[in-house]
Formats: sequence, structure tokens, C-alpha cells
Amino acid sequence: MVSTLRVADGRGSGVMLSGRDDEFVAVVLKGYTGMRWGEIVGLETEFARPGAVRVEWQLYELDTGELVRCPPKDDSYRTIDSMDWLSALVANHIARTKPVPCPCHGKTYVFRGQGAARTGGHQVAKLVDVARRAGVSTGTVSNVLNHPNRVTEVTRAEVKQAIADLGFVRGGALPEHASHWRRNGFTTWLFTPAVSGWYPKKAPQEARPVPLLGEPWPGVPARGRGASERADSCWTPIAKGLTPHGLRHSHRTVMEDLGTEKALMDERMGHIDGSVSARYAHVTPGMRKRLMLGLTEQWETALDARLVMSPTSSVRVLRNLLHARRESRIPIEP
Repeated sequence: MVSTLRVADGRGSGVMLSGRDDEFVAVVLKGYTGMRWGEIVGLETEFARPGAVRVEWQLYELDTGELVRCPPKDDSYRTIDSMDWLSALVANHIARTKPVPCPCHGKTYVFRGQGAARTGGHQVAKLVDVARRAGVSTGTVSNVLNHPNRVTEVTRAEVKQAIADLGFVRGGALPEHASHWRRNGFTTWLFTPAVSGWYPKKAPQEARPVPLLGEPWPGVPARGRGASERADSCWTPIAKGLTPHGLRHSHRTVMEDLGTEKALMDERMGHIDGSVSARYAHVTPGMRKRLMLGLTEQWETALDARLVMSPTSSVRVLRNLLHARRESRIPIEP
């Protein structure tokens, strides 16, 4: 599961490509439950429960772009056991984002979509981009914006020019979040670049590496006009060829590696085994407990590996998780 955390984080030692908590929480949830894409997008807050996620609905995207609320594939209604840390991750996300009913279905969903201006390499410029362009610190840029009298006239001019060049908007004004993710937008402009290190071809631009600024460590995506020229490195590929649905396959493989019984794996994945032998196999509390312990150990191992790469992240949720994990490992003096 280290790779799942790395995908969610965006790269081994960097940030999630979007910079949002939504994508991090969703990718971790998908990687540790094996839920389908439509089930993640269609997860309503009432079905994210302590110790479990209930799959009752999915959002199926038609060719027209309409998202239809319908039963899960093959009527695979199920309750997926959730580790305490995963339930807390989702619950805290809901409490933090305070989702409201969407205008299309009138339902309250756990995750929201991306604004169009934050995809395809056209993300709005950030404070750090302005600082890099002007050759100053982010604190200096902040002073120019808030306390201009503290900065020399020459530096003010350089920062203002950088702001103009990048189209920086104070406060990071962004378009309203869409009600839901779109499969193509999420996969093409967020997930695939994060795992491969490349943005796809889109006329008039050819396929290109994801530009990265090395400072502040552990790095941030270069955004705004001229991003490639300002970048000093490129995104590190994680798992070329991996797709969001591939995380579902990965979850099944991890369960097999943990020695999980087939009956529990089928229940968790929403598969139906019609064989005669399956009629005599039943899921027990002991099976569930062993799987929860195994997945938790995988998660803690992933966090430890990520701590070695860097103790921080620009993704707030991961930054807090890393801090908590590091604190838990500090020995207490007798």
C-alpha cells in the first residue's frame, strides 16, 4: 500500500497534483476499500459510517456527461469494513468540508469535483510561484501584498511584475468547485499525470512532463503561464499505466497477500461466487479483525516510508498525518 499513499500524495516526495485534500482522501479510500470509481463519486455522507462504508448507490456518467444516480454495478450492495483510521480520515474530511446537497440530485456527497481552471496544467498561480518568478521569498511577496511599506520600491516592482506575468489572483480566487468529479477530468489531468509524470497531448500542446519547483521542499507543481520555463525539475513517475480502477485490483491483490479468505474478499469487492463450495464458506468476526489489522499495518508502513522521504507535504491532510505519526514514534522519557 505504499504505492497507494504515493499516488494519493502525488509523488514519492512531493504533493498531490491538485493540492486538494479531496483527492488525497478519495484515493486512499479507494485503495483501502476497493470501491469502484462510480461508488466513490456517488458516496453520500450518510453512508460513510464509523467502522464501515455502505455501498448503496453509484453515479454513472453517460456519454452526454450527465451523472445518473443508480444502484451499484450488478446490484453489489454491500457494507465494507473500515479501519478506525480510515473512518476517521473520511469523517474528518466531511466535518472540514461541510458538504451541501448537489443541485443535480439533491443529495449530499462526500467528495466534490475540480474547477475547470485547476486541471490540464492550467492551474492558477500560487504565492510560491510569484516568489520564484521574482526571485524573492514568499514572505516578501506577502509583504508586498499586505505591508508594501516594508519592501523597497525596486523589489515591489519586481514582485508586481511577476504577479502580472503569472496572472496571480490574491487569495487564490478559484472557480466554484463542480458538484462532482468527471471521470475524464480526474483521470486525464490529475491521476494519470501523478502516476506517469506527464500531461497528455492536447492541441496545440504536445504531451509534456509535469513541471515542478524544487522549493519549498519537498516541491510544488509549477503553475500559471510559463510554468515549464520556471520549473527546475519534473514530476517523478510512480506507477506508469496505473488507472483509478487499477487501485481496485491492487486492493484485491493486497488482501490475497494478507491471506484473506475468499469469502471475505468477495464480500468486500461486491463479487458473487455461485459455486457449490462458496455455499459452505462464511465470513467470521475473526476474519474481519485479521484483515483490519493487516491493512492497518500496511498503512502504518506506508506512512513510515513517506516520513523517510519527507516529514511534510503541501497536502494539509497528509501533513497532519505525518506529524501525528512522527509524534507517536518519539520515545517518551522515563
